[in-house]
Amino acid sequence: MSDQQKGAVWVPDLGNGQFRNPIIHADYSDPDIVRAGDDFYLVASSFAHAPGLPVLHSKDLVNWKLINYVIDRLDLPGYDLPQHGKGVWAPSIRYHDGKFWVFFSTPDEGIFMSTATDPAGKWSPLHQVAEAKGWIDPCPFWDEDGQAYLVHAFAASRAGIKHRLRLFRMAPDGTRLLDEGREVFDGTERHPTMEGPKMYKRNGYYYIFAPAGGVKPGWQTILRSRNIYGPYEDKVVLHQGDTDINGPHQGGWVELESGESWFVHFQDKYAFGRVVHLQPVRWADDWPLMGEDTNGDGIGEPVTVYRKPDVGAEYPVAVPPTSDDFGGKQLGLQWQWQANPQENWYELGEGRLRLYARALRHGRSLYEAPQLLMQKFPAPEFTATAETSFVPDSEGDRAGLVVFGRRFAYLALSADGSQYRLALVVGTSLEERVREEEETSVRVPPGKVFLRVKISEDSLCRFSYSTDGDTYHAIGGPFKAEAGHWVGAKVGIFAVNLEDKAGRGYADFHRFAVTR
Repeated sequence: MSDQQKGAVWVPDLGNGQFRNPIIHADYSDPDIVRAGDDFYLVASSFAHAPGLPVLHSKDLVNWKLINYVIDRLDLPGYDLPQHGKGVWAPSIRYHDGKFWVFFSTPDEGIFMSTATDPAGKWSPLHQVAEAKGWIDPCPFWDEDGQAYLVHAFAASRAGIKHRLRLFRMAPDGTRLLDEGREVFDGTERHPTMEGPKMYKRNGYYYIFAPAGGVKPGWQTILRSRNIYGPYEDKVVLHQGDTDINGPHQGGWVELESGESWFVHFQDKYAFGRVVHLQPVRWADDWPLMGEDTNGDGIGEPVTVYRKPDVGAEYPVAVPPTSDDFGGKQLGLQWQWQANPQENWYELGEGRLRLYARALRHGRSLYEAPQLLMQKFPAPEFTATAETSFVPDSEGDRAGLVVFGRRFAYLALSADGSQYRLALVVGTSLEERVREEEETSVRVPPGKVFLRVKISEDSLCRFSYSTDGDTYHAIGGPFKAEAGHWVGAKVGIFAVNLEDKAGRGYADFHRFAVTR
């Protein structure tokens, strides 16, 4: 076992020519994938978190590195504050004309596009392809004759339309739509809640891969036609069946140099988010069958353990980053803010991350704090430990460790005379109302404090603290983490002032360790 395997909290590569699902046990929702030569790139939804629209790279479809984000911030009205459930929805990635293209929608503003010659480098500024409410999950397609198209779905909450897919002619440079579009499929009767379309062409057929049935109880539908506008035949090719992999759908197909086909998709694991799975694909009568047809009904079921894809070589274990010693010049790619970041929130240097206790001018709840710095749950079981030194300056200064979702809990340090006060606070967001209650508190001496949360497979979180880094003391009872608005729960760190006071308080974080 390699050093990286020993240190990682989830490794899909079993080291024996096989892999286990999920290939990424983290909330990379609505994944799409593209192959360019020997390289594979994956993008995922990021909603209102910043930086946004993550880009991951792999050489074998099993071992993935997080290499970049398409956007540093979402420069649209309102995104300097948390916009739970809004932002970047269901992107598509394609390689065309020597560059990479990413299209995505925001549910209230429209469809956007960005390009790059190197996915790990600088992406072009966002270009708005169409201004619209409720046009979601866009996917571009360039046909063999040079014509370009874009297919998308609808969010009923904004557009008043559901279950349907619409296809537009698009300028070949991806900058604008050329017509009013045509409805190419209505899934109301057989495939309700159809969304997330991905368009391909193979053996003279146009294909639209589209999930239906809803996130948790749904399935993967394939549409095909000899004409890009249809009519389209439909077939269910992947469902939960007798497995425990709910809603196996919404993803992307890729074909290898070896001729193999594979499909990446997500499974909604509640607090752990929408984790990424990899399924083998075989073709029969020009229909893809995903996973394994264990029941003989012609519909695939997700695999748990399977042989690795034939990419002609073996590659070392790679996983998205988690732990951070804050020794770099930039924040690790695992970190995202709750909203567009401000330069005065933090400072890196001298082997630590300094978070300033900036005021919450729009409320006193962490649920509405844009300066929370968090990362995804990376495994079904793990422990996160933050080593911090707190230097309060004003009344209301708080700093600590947070587990975040619609229900959230955090350990918060505050001044208490010559000592610190460490409180466990539990909060809930329900129907636009946020409530927080302090469960318990203890006094701790000034100096370094180690804040810890251990998360188990049932999503129970147990908080503890230490003043020496060796002996930990439990604080409060178990807390059950919950998903956020379209996202899994997150874990991270913060410094805020809850009394709307401007001061010079801060917390230095020396290390954030994620362990088994």
